[in-house]
Amino acid sequence: MLPFTQSSLTKIEEFFKEQGFKVRYEKGSFRTGACMLQATKVVVVNKFSNLEIKIQSLWNILLEVEIDSEVISEKLSPIYEEVLKSKTIV
Repeated sequence: MLPFTQSSLTKIEEFFKEQGFKVRYEKGSFRTGACMLQATKVVVVNKFSNLEIKIQSLWNILLEVEIDSEVISEKLSPIYEEVLKSKTIV
């Protein structure tokens, strides 16, 4: 898992973008810190959540979505490796 820093959040957002997802920050009543709209590649994050919850929520969604390893940039490949490690633990 990545450290709970603004830099980590930015990297996760970039990873989603490379995978063709759009990350939006909205207000609303969420049971979790984020959700993925069905049949779309839009992830909605509760903008009132703290940094740790935003990162954890996006990370949990990353563990559930299908990732195209061919489009991952060299810069973000360490995140992909962390996702793979986390998937084998779960």
